[in-house]
Amino acid sequence: MPDSLLYVRNLVKNFGALKASDGIDFDVAEGETHGVIGPNGAGKTTFISQLAGNLRPDAGTVRFAGADVTALSAPRRARMGLARSFQITSVYPEFSALDNVALAVQARSGHSFRFWRPARRDVTLIEPAERVLDEVGLFQRKNVLAANLAHGEQRQLEVAMALATNPRLLLLDEPMAGMGTEESQRMIELLSKLKQKKTIILVEHDMDAVFRLADRISVLVYGRVIATGTPEKIKMNEEVRKAYLGEEV
Repeated sequence: MPDSLLYVRNLVKNFGALKASDGIDFDVAEGETHGVIGPNGAGKTTFISQLAGNLRPDAGTVRFAGADVTALSAPRRARMGLARSFQITSVYPEFSALDNVALAVQARSGHSFRFWRPARRDVTLIEPAERVLDEVGLFQRKNVLAANLAHGEQRQLEVAMALATNPRLLLLDEPMAGMGTEESQRMIELLSKLKQKKTIILVEHDMDAVFRLADRISVLVYGRVIATGTPEKIKMNEEVRKAYLGEEV
């Protein structure tokens, strides 16, 4: 699908003798939520890191919005509209929730962080930051230090920071990692709303979340995509069952 928003062909990444990405072909259509699942050690985070530009592939091509971005850095890809959240929460704990999102708004606009204290009173930063916090359900917690937010709220904040860059494609790397049942349900509700507005790649171990949210799912095992299809087709795929899902589906 060369006209896809994201188009990946023959992606290869080796770490010594380990093939973390073994000739991956992958594409995402505009407006799609595409799930990526696989057992621990399957190469999911390595794959996402190559899509985001945090890790350069040894071979293959990554095209985003029609442009070859294979050799571009993560900041350059972000400016093109590709935003990533990480498996491990990466917020600024000493800043408030509002400050964290305002920093992301400021980064999007290309302003310097040198005059950050006066920028806290800059309505061109604060107003869009407040809108994003409201969108993810954290408006009432905007003045709380990120360090004092609950784990689930920190993950919501990280999604808010990604949204503040106004991305065309969201790369979400295990946004529900470490969450309890109630927190996971809140995140699923948030992502259900976001999928109406954004193109999303969702890497997640929570099978309930993936099968509820994804339009298509790719299964990664030992650095290879062994199947791609609708949730229904993935559930019924015998190779996927043997390699990963087992009888739990």
